[in-house]
Amino acid sequence: MRLKTKLVAAITGLVFLAVTVLSWLYLSQLLQQHIEQSYLSTDIIANQLNFATRAALENGLRNRTIDVKDPVALREAVATSLRKDAGLNALINSVINYSPTVLDVSIVDKNRMGLVTAPDPGLQDHLLPERPNYASLRNNSLIQTLKVVFGPPRVYNLSIGLERDNQPFVTVEIGIRTTFLGNAFHPWLIEALTYIGLAILISLIVAAFVANLALQPIALISERLDALAQAETEAAGELEEGQSSDTVVQVSNKIDRLGRRMKNVEEVFSALKENLDQILSNLQDGMMLFTRDSRAVLVSRSVERFLDMDREQILGAEVHDIFDRNTVLGRMVRQAFDARMSIVQEEIVTEAGRRVEISLDFIHDDHSRTGSRGQEHALGALLTLHDLESVREIESELELSRRMAAIGRLTSGVGHEVKNPINAIVVHLELLRSKTDPEAPALRHLDVIDSEIRRLDRVVQTLVDFSRPVELQLKDQDLRGIVSSVLTLASVELETHNITVVSQLPGRPVIAKVDADLLKQALLNIVLNGAQAMPNGGDLSVRLTEDGRMASLSIQDQGDGIPDEIRPNIFDLYFTTKREGSGIGLAMTYRIVQLHNGQLDVESKPGEGATFTLRMPASNFSDPRLRGLSDTDTTVFKGPRE
Repeated sequence: MRLKTKLVAAITGLVFLAVTVLSWLYLSQLLQQHIEQSYLSTDIIANQLNFATRAALENGLRNRTIDVKDPVALREAVATSLRKDAGLNALINSVINYSPTVLDVSIVDKNRMGLVTAPDPGLQDHLLPERPNYASLRNNSLIQTLKVVFGPPRVYNLSIGLERDNQPFVTVEIGIRTTFLGNAFHPWLIEALTYIGLAILISLIVAAFVANLALQPIALISERLDALAQAETEAAGELEEGQSSDTVVQVSNKIDRLGRRMKNVEEVFSALKENLDQILSNLQDGMMLFTRDSRAVLVSRSVERFLDMDREQILGAEVHDIFDRNTVLGRMVRQAFDARMSIVQEEIVTEAGRRVEISLDFIHDDHSRTGSRGQEHALGALLTLHDLESVREIESELELSRRMAAIGRLTSGVGHEVKNPINAIVVHLELLRSKTDPEAPALRHLDVIDSEIRRLDRVVQTLVDFSRPVELQLKDQDLRGIVSSVLTLASVELETHNITVVSQLPGRPVIAKVDADLLKQALLNIVLNGAQAMPNGGDLSVRLTEDGRMASLSIQDQGDGIPDEIRPNIFDLYFTTKREGSGIGLAMTYRIVQLHNGQLDVESKPGEGATFTLRMPASNFSDPRLRGLSDTDTTVFKGPRE
């Protein structure tokens, strides 16, 4: 059987099942309604007989003297009153003759002995049998009711009684024969079944027609799929050997093939998108691609530095929502978009004093270059933001690196050439000391020479150590733990200077591949310099952040700051402004940061302290929405203030 035929048969079967269930419910409700009507009409008759019985008893017993304590005499008087009442008997005969469902009528006493029995008077003064209650048919299901009505003949009673002194006195019973019910129900039941049969037949025909009609477009879909497939291969629309000729099967197979091709294309697209995102995340320049309606669809990670906005907020936004008219950058970009004018390497200075180079190019094709009214319609636009300050900083760092390398080569050669003479001087100085009289005045001069020679040896050793290659022990470390360890090591020094340290650390790990010991030494040098810059105490702020690509650690003091004229020299070896300083600490710190492919910046204003910012690559490229500090700033160390 063809799949299309199976689908039509399945749809038709479902429709048949639904119509059958609805017909069953309809027939059940219809039969229940007729049972209820029959019960109510019989109940009305019972109440009429009950009223006539009460009237017959009142009329028959009104002028008779009866000993109510004699049950036999009382029953005889009651029976006589009921049997001789012409109105009661006439009502009973009319009910039996004209009611289509009533078989007999009986009036019995409390012992079920017949007082009046019609149409068979011979049952009077006899015990009448128990019959089921007609009200029970009202609660039966459709199947049970049909079995009762059209099954073996049975008689049901509908009873209503009179009481005397709250005790049963006489009861009127109407017998209803199931055969009579079947005869009464038969006409409308046949009519209902006829309508139901016609409804089912018509619904099946309509369902089969509609299902077949609904499946007709499958052939057209198959032709369209063949046309799509032929764009890639000429044989794709032909039936393969052994393939079913069923149209539905063909369409299913073709959709499967197209689905596999789309999946392959999607995988290639996903790979290209990942590569593009990785390239954009590594760009130092900000790059933004806009659609025809000036909405950003491609944004590099570096744009966040220029606009101070999250990349997720920029994507999909319109150019006027991204750039603020009150800023130099925003005003220039918005004016260029409004006028549809390109910008060619225009240099501006932002409100923060940074020099930025802007380039804006509108993208056209042959059809979109000129519109119907002579106006240009661009497909989109490409905006590039180039940070000239970063270039200057990189050039400065390269220059400093060259200087440090030159110093390293010089100190390595000097150290090698000076160590040997120093060792010879020390040996001969010891020989001279051994040959000199301990009481001689010249021995004091020998001690001075020995002290200076040893100090010179320490200086030379420092030069050698600084220029010697360092083998890094790189491991993934949580920078929060390293910062906490450094603050713990410096706690004594900080408390001595009455320094309060306020650390702001993220609520989640900031992982970087570093040499923990060397990095601790570099941070310790900066922390101790900050403490020494505040001899009268103050706050030392330590703030750790991570933007998904770089980890940034800022250490800010409240000292006097670094004068502008000496700031370029603070990382030079042996450069110091302190009376007891060696000039090695910051130079060593700078070298350690360079070994970690990091960057060390310093910002300072006279009288407002200095801020050292250390940046290095982070290992956890986390979701940008999870960035930021924890809600609570943590005070790590607090020294007593005087």
